[in-house]
Amino acid sequence: MRTLRLLRRRRALLNCAPISHDHLADRSMRAAVSRENGSDEFVNQQNFDRAVAEVIRLVPIPPESAEWFLDKEAIRAPRWTWRKIVLNPAVLAISIALVVIAGVFAFHLLGQLNDFPGSATARKLLTVAGSTRSVMLDMQFFLFPAERDTKTGAVLAFPGWRYVHQEGWVGAVKQHNGVCFMAVLKGHEKDLEPYLSKAKE
Repeated sequence: MRTLRLLRRRRALLNCAPISHDHLADRSMRAAVSRENGSDEFVNQQNFDRAVAEVIRLVPIPPESAEWFLDKEAIRAPRWTWRKIVLNPAVLAISIALVVIAGVFAFHLLGQLNDFPGSATARKLLTVAGSTRSVMLDMQFFLFPAERDTKTGAVLAFPGWRYVHQEGWVGAVKQHNGVCFMAVLKGHEKDLEPYLSKAKE
């Protein structure tokens, strides 16, 4: 049954095959013409089509209809412009997906760049600070042991103040002699700067 359907499709394509085979855009048409190109039936059909086309060319075109045929490009497929390609829904969907993937990748990369030894503990303490009642002081302080190398036991030190952020809270962490000191405040890094500058003094 499928073979019969394919034969009917091929016959339908051959019946409307163009006279010139130089620019066959459709793949199915190219396959059908290539398969039947030397057969007597197809050659007769092509000769008939050429004869009909020649007769049609000899028919004069009325002046009022001549302007319809001035544009030689009218029968050709429209060319794809950059604007049309960019505004194509498939291209737009792929572009948006790539931007989202790049954004997620950049977010994770920046998160890893801001990580430091003890950042996981600092974030947990920041959650604790965020869950406290408003009656407590705005500024909170935490001490926790610094992370150590699992093989050597050496303290994993990091220079200066490092920041962690979570749900509107910010914490500044500094490591000294194997102990991490963290100041926590609801706000931004700039809100902690006055306290950290005093600590430096």
